[in-house]
Amino acid sequence: MKPSLLPILLSSLFLVLSADPVYSQTSLKDIPPEKYFDFWIGEWNLTWEDPDGSTGTGVNKIERILNDAVIKENFEGLTGVYAGFIGKSYSVYQPASGEWKQTWVDNNGGYLDFTGKFVDNRRLFTRTGIDLNGNPIMQRMIFYDIREDSFTWDWEVSRDAGNTWTLNWRIKYERAK
Repeated sequence: MKPSLLPILLSSLFLVLSADPVYSQTSLKDIPPEKYFDFWIGEWNLTWEDPDGSTGTGVNKIERILNDAVIKENFEGLTGVYAGFIGKSYSVYQPASGEWKQTWVDNNGGYLDFTGKFVDNRRLFTRTGIDLNGNPIMQRMIFYDIREDSFTWDWEVSRDAGNTWTLNWRIKYERAK
């Protein structure tokens, strides 16, 4: 090996070895359960397709609070049908039950409570509820295609006890620079 290549190889090795394991190990089997949502920490620019085909935008700041025991979400819709929509969630891992829990509240008076589950390296929060007509429904959020600087989030509903799901909202997350 030529001596001039050695510094480049050593620098490359250092970058690989110092990479954040949450991003380099996206498989859930490689991450302790209390770290399953650490990929989400940070500031994000959001885009989605509105019903009329235009692009809606928003921002989301995710941070750990309360001695790093809780993940706090700060969502704000900037343009499109969700302009002015503001919401916050609080997510926590409960070691005794081995479950993740999330509570969502928003400026429309919304309150939703979820339980986390994990299927095929996708992170899901699910809940049961009642629609505006009094019918039972299931709702879920799915975090998937998780990469260091991006992921996709889907909001879905089921009206048949989870046999089929309808996509209501897909958000593309890009890490803010």
